[in-house]
Amino acid sequence: MEVSEKYIRFDWAVKRMLRDKANFAVLEGLITVLLGEEVRISEILESEGNQERIDGKFNRVDVKAKNSKGEIIIVEVQLSRQLYYLQRILYGVSKAITEHIVKGEQYDNVKKVYSINIIYFDIGQGSDYLYHGVTEFKGVHTGDRLIVNMKEADEIKMCAPEKVFPEYYIIRVNEFNSVARTPIEEWLDYLKNNRISDDTTTPGLREARERLLYMTMSESERRAYDAHLDRLMQDNDILATSRLEGRIEGLKEGRDEKAREIARNMLAAGMDYATIERLTGLSADELR
Repeated sequence: MEVSEKYIRFDWAVKRMLRDKANFAVLEGLITVLLGEEVRISEILESEGNQERIDGKFNRVDVKAKNSKGEIIIVEVQLSRQLYYLQRILYGVSKAITEHIVKGEQYDNVKKVYSINIIYFDIGQGSDYLYHGVTEFKGVHTGDRLIVNMKEADEIKMCAPEKVFPEYYIIRVNEFNSVARTPIEEWLDYLKNNRISDDTTTPGLREARERLLYMTMSESERRAYDAHLDRLMQDNDILATSRLEGRIEGLKEGRDEKAREIARNMLAAGMDYATIERLTGLSADELR
């Protein structure tokens, strides 16, 4: 199978290549661009939740990293097609929190979690390609934001809930239709089109240009990657066929209902069954 893309798809890279420490810089770049601060990955957090599946449809990786302030954070990156996608996001974040705190530890050892969700399908209404969500508590009557008092090292510090609770990023790849001018737009261009500018300075993409090249893969890796692309094409064909069949069925049901409405009006006007059958195409049983 001939592959026209120069660079390997990101969903494949997450599953097979970016778990290698030598390639951490690619994933670090995406996280850095999204969070707006430099992030360094210290390790991949393996668990039952992010083991590889044979069908290749489940892609998730959890990493432990440090932000620019030296704080340890957990970042979950996932790509998947599932019916209950928002529930899947919540489940993934919950797993990331509970799996990576030792039983008996104090709750202040719970790390801040960032959930990055890259989706290649229609999740709902919205015109943007990037959405960011945080947890805030607002007064029902006053509308003010709740700030919690925290005591640390004999000092009282003020902390907003969004500093503790998970943050969510949803990247809607198919909604990106712009010319790549900013770092996040360059990342979207790669995620959607497998395209990276030769002179890019965007974190992560510089490294991707060197490490995610199709031609540098071994023969066995290329065969596995080509099979992955074939599965994606088949999945997309199945989805497109399902949508088309749904539209056709909807049109048919609409026409049938319109015919029944006309028939009811004709019956109310006292027209005979034979004439109504001939004009609407409905059977005598349907008219009764």
